[in-house]
Amino acid sequence: MLNKYIDSNYQWDIEYFGHPLTGITENSKEVMEALYEKKEEKEWDFAVCLTDLPLFKNHSLIVAEANEEKRVSLISLPGLGAFPLIKRIKESILLLVQEMNVEKSKNEDLMSSDKNHHFMRKLKFNQLSPILKDISDEKDSNFGVRYTVKSRLRGGIRMITGMVRANRPWLLFPSFIKILIVAFTTGVYALVFPTLWKLSHSYEAMRMVLVSVIAISLLVFWIIMSHSLWEKRDNRYSNYLRKLYNGTTILTLLTTVVLYYFILFVFFIAAVFLLIPMDMLESQINKPIGYSSYFQLAWMATSVSTFIGGALGSSLENEEVVLSGTYGYRQRQRYELVREAQEEKKEATQEKKEAAEKKKEAADRKQEAAEEKEAQV
Repeated sequence: MLNKYIDSNYQWDIEYFGHPLTGITENSKEVMEALYEKKEEKEWDFAVCLTDLPLFKNHSLIVAEANEEKRVSLISLPGLGAFPLIKRIKESILLLVQEMNVEKSKNEDLMSSDKNHHFMRKLKFNQLSPILKDISDEKDSNFGVRYTVKSRLRGGIRMITGMVRANRPWLLFPSFIKILIVAFTTGVYALVFPTLWKLSHSYEAMRMVLVSVIAISLLVFWIIMSHSLWEKRDNRYSNYLRKLYNGTTILTLLTTVVLYYFILFVFFIAAVFLLIPMDMLESQINKPIGYSSYFQLAWMATSVSTFIGGALGSSLENEEVVLSGTYGYRQRQRYELVREAQEEKKEATQEKKEAAEKKKEAADRKQEAAEEKEAQV
């Protein structure tokens, strides 16, 4: 694609490198500076950083930045939203490489074709809409062009959905197997008692919805508390980021729990049809019933089992997977990796300095010995 849309005169070799670059930050300047150092170290021609960090400029969500002079750029994944993420990443990388390509003015014929012109127009006005493009004229600026979300509301929606997707809630679901088993076992046991049958047909639809919402909310709350997922005040990042991380954690778990609730509901529909004869159910509730009655009973059993089973089994099996699905934990991991890298770099510099001093001392001693030898002669 780079040959097709950017410049076919070069052989494009793409090297992937995973690195935290910075610790906890919401400032794109820190990321760009760290990226430039890594680019110089690796001797790359261009560098594009994909980060899951939400980055801001004057409270506006940053989608992407590029520095033409240094040939570095970044893409903030939360700024791209949730879907279609892969397509947006590809298009954004092509746009940023085009921005960094300092020889693009010498190859105007490259972009003159209808195909390339249409593609770049699509990138700038469709994929990034409604995005503001800010071009910096300051030589000491860390960016040459910056894309930010125009609307605060749309920016917030993009950011939250993008951050939830970055947490990959679908990877958390295997850790819910224990809760699913406990909840289903509890619910099946409760199905043999007529009390649940009567309750399911006594509640109105709004009350059933309310019970479901409370059950799901409590399960999310229990998981957060049992695994200490709630971010507390930390001097390393702002209070706004702390609230943002907590909100993202809630939405990530909520997404997974809703999926869990739906699967559990399907299981209970099968269990109700298998275990409870229709004439027995009708004799207990003393009114005509249909297949919708099984639906109501399965719905009630799902909510009740989520209450009880969730409380009993809210400690998920793979805690590491759960923790890695939260921004706060990943940020702390990133911070520790950067701190360790800085300490190693500092130690290496100190060792190099000590080696140079020892080498100098050895040279001085050698020179002194030579001078003494000459004096004796």
